[in-house]
Amino acid sequence: MNDKIKLDALVIAPHPDDAELGMGGGILKMLSDGMKVGVLDLTSGEPTPYGSLETRAAETSRATEILGLSWRDNLQLPNRSLEATLEAREKLAIVIRQTQPRWLFAPYWVDAHPDHVAATQLVEAARFWAKLSKTEMPGQRHHPERIYNYFCVHLKMAAQPDFVLDISEFWESKFKAIEAYQSQFVSGRPQQSPTFLEQLRDEAAYWGKTIGVAYGEPYACREPIGLSSFSSLV
Repeated sequence: MNDKIKLDALVIAPHPDDAELGMGGGILKMLSDGMKVGVLDLTSGEPTPYGSLETRAAETSRATEILGLSWRDNLQLPNRSLEATLEAREKLAIVIRQTQPRWLFAPYWVDAHPDHVAATQLVEAARFWAKLSKTEMPGQRHHPERIYNYFCVHLKMAAQPDFVLDISEFWESKFKAIEAYQSQFVSGRPQQSPTFLEQLRDEAAYWGKTIGVAYGEPYACREPIGLSSFSSLV
């Protein structure tokens, strides 16, 4: 693991590229506000048809540089067979205890990809475990205030988010971070129009339209979301 720092937000992604796809704009927005944001990829994301461990590592490094992340690491759990086991729960809970994030971000809990579903189950269980006392887990006990869920799903579903974030200012940088994963979104995708990347832009524009801005990102939360004022509402 990399050197630990105290984070404001920890984004947990099943595979490298999921954080960029689901909430690259949100990451950039939080960083621009002076927050410390980290990404924990749970698996290497390999094997894939056009990728390799070396290729994905290089692409992840490039995307991380574009985002300007405070911290990024990989839990090295098995790709394609990710499960919310007790062993995995403890590993993630230790990271939460060591980074002390205020918020956790996880994939939306409904998905066709079993890794994504397992990732969210794992995050929810590890959040609880991270606060345990009388345990051999290192680090100070900690319970993040909220889990927010980003949409990076493999279902043709009409999402019903709890809020949409204005990412207009950060869309181009988010797009560049996604483009860094050439093996996943260019080499391995049909390039007839609309391409996968063109569809992503259309989706971001759709969510932007729902709140009257150029580009948006949808989010969900199982728990009530509190407001201290209406001044930040779009």
